Amino acid sequence: MFQAMSNIWKVEDLRRRILFTLMMLVVFRIGSFIPVPNTNADILKAFTENSQGVFGLINAFSGGSFANFSIFAMGIFPYITASIIMQLLSMDVIPAFSRWAKEGEVGRRKIQQWTRYFTIILAVVQSIAMSIGFNRMAAGFIIDPGFWTYFLISLTLTAGTAFLMWVGEQITEKGIGNGISILIFAGIMAALPTTSMYVYNSFFPKGANVAIGVLKTVGLLLIVVFLIVAIIYIQQGVRKINVQYTKRVVGRKMYGGQSTHIPLKVNAAGVIPVIFATSLLLFPPTIANFWAGNPVADWISTNFNYTSAPLGMVLFVILILGFTYFYTFVQINPMQLSDQMKKNGGFIPGVRPGKQTLNYLTGTLNRLTLSGALFLAAISIIPILFINLAGLPQQVQVGGTSLLIVVGVALETMKTIESQLIKRHYKGFMK
Repeated sequence: MFQAMSNIWKVEDLRRRILFTLMMLVVFRIGSFIPVPNTNADILKAFTENSQGVFGLINAFSGGSFANFSIFAMGIFPYITASIIMQLLSMDVIPAFSRWAKEGEVGRRKIQQWTRYFTIILAVVQSIAMSIGFNRMAAGFIIDPGFWTYFLISLTLTAGTAFLMWVGEQITEKGIGNGISILIFAGIMAALPTTSMYVYNSFFPKGANVAIGVLKTVGLLLIVVFLIVAIIYIQQGVRKINVQYTKRVVGRKMYGGQSTHIPLKVNAAGVIPVIFATSLLLFPPTIANFWAGNPVADWISTNFNYTSAPLGMVLFVILILGFTYFYTFVQINPMQLSDQMKKNGGFIPGVRPGKQTLNYLTGTLNRLTLSGALFLAAISIIPILFINLAGLPQQVQVGGTSLLIVVGVALETMKTIESQLIKRHYKGFMK
């Protein structure tokens, strides 16, 4: 491991990318403490710390930016929601978007540009709703409320989200790993000390039996270690489909004749389905909390909370399963794979080219995706059930989802660094 760390700094391009990513994360953390003008963050912080709803979860994912009501209070969630909308619209809902999705890099840039537009629109709507709603729930939160005050707050929050979106894209282009995932990773890790304090205070309250607290701590650590091992094991799992290419003569050269394989990951979607499911489930309770006291709003706030309500947990699992299938088939299109193999003279041994190859690939991907989706759902829901049984406070309820995101992002980042080292004939982490 130490040799691998030494090798990283020997590669100038890799060293520059890592330093750039670290600098962007420093900027992200500094922005988490810059308050929005004309607001009293202390009132919101007290409300968030005592909240048993979704605000504690949002605060955990934003690394404390939400409780501080900083310029990054909305985090990157509007961008995630906009990405979900664009991917749904690209599935033959809007012809132009569907056409762009098939145009390669040029189409991807067009979709990315429209995702930015949707992000700004959602950020404006969400920022206005947040500022008005929080001022209703916590009197005195907005200093000198008025049209221009709300306009300034909305402009500041929208600009903060737009800046985070830009930072994420810059990390993806000039840094290491997926920028949006890295920002979520940084937010969760920033909240780790506070979460640990809540766990300690819950397990070792004043006057409590120390032995029971130690047993709970050991049990929690064993579950965390088990989950980390399971996440790594499944994330690394690959189903290799053998492909044979026939020999072709083009001019004076002969092509093909070699045997290769198509690597299909057990969990090709990574942590994206969990992030999408969390974002969608956080949205209804967040809006409903602005009308606290209304029977319908209170029912939504109570039952859509996936960390405590049975209905919320069921919806959480269903969304994870659905998004895993959706995102996997967006990333891996069996029809395109089948067509490419046919054009290049490739075939799967024992399977006829054409429709049979398509059916074989689709069936294999369906079975793998089912395993990956059940794995993601189990990893996300098991810690929530344990935390409820252990009686931990609401601020720790995000533990299972956070662990999955942290380990998943760490694995993907290590793989990126590994590929860069191997490409330059250096030994990496995993070899």
